[in-house]
Amino acid sequence: MSYEHADTIDIDASPDTVYAVVSDVTRTGEWSPICTGCWWDSGDEPGPDGPRVGAWFTGRNQTSTRTWDTRSLVDVAEPGREFAWLVSGKLVRWSYSLEPVGAGTRLTESWQFRDDGIAYFHEKYGDEAQAQITDRVEAANSGIPVTLERIKAVIEAAKA
Repeated sequence: MSYEHADTIDIDASPDTVYAVVSDVTRTGEWSPICTGCWWDSGDEPGPDGPRVGAWFTGRNQTSTRTWDTRSLVDVAEPGREFAWLVSGKLVRWSYSLEPVGAGTRLTESWQFRDDGIAYFHEKYGDEAQAQITDRVEAANSGIPVTLERIKAVIEAAKA
């Protein structure tokens, strides 16, 4: 069994502009309700064309009860189309998909708690696994719309 959630927002900016923002993981703390910051792991900094598939970055996450870091692997890096990463290389998949809509962009943020992630949580948390999974599902379901609104605000404010 896997858990998934996605939401969409329209942004008054081109897909290339939106992609440049959402693929810059070092800016994630500007819009994420849980991730306070990200940085590229040594040697994996993006090149002149931006991030690349196979690059790793670390993210710092914080809630009212704990702080933790995750490492993520860039899975898709298609300028103007999609940016996606896998937490711990396989446990959870996050993505931003972009499509042109008039002069703007329809941005979709997707989250998938994959079978490997569920198995990992059962191994790590034992009897508490389902409660931990439920927490993550609720965080994604409530956080994605907030994230999208903040990304829209950041991008559209830069145009003003």
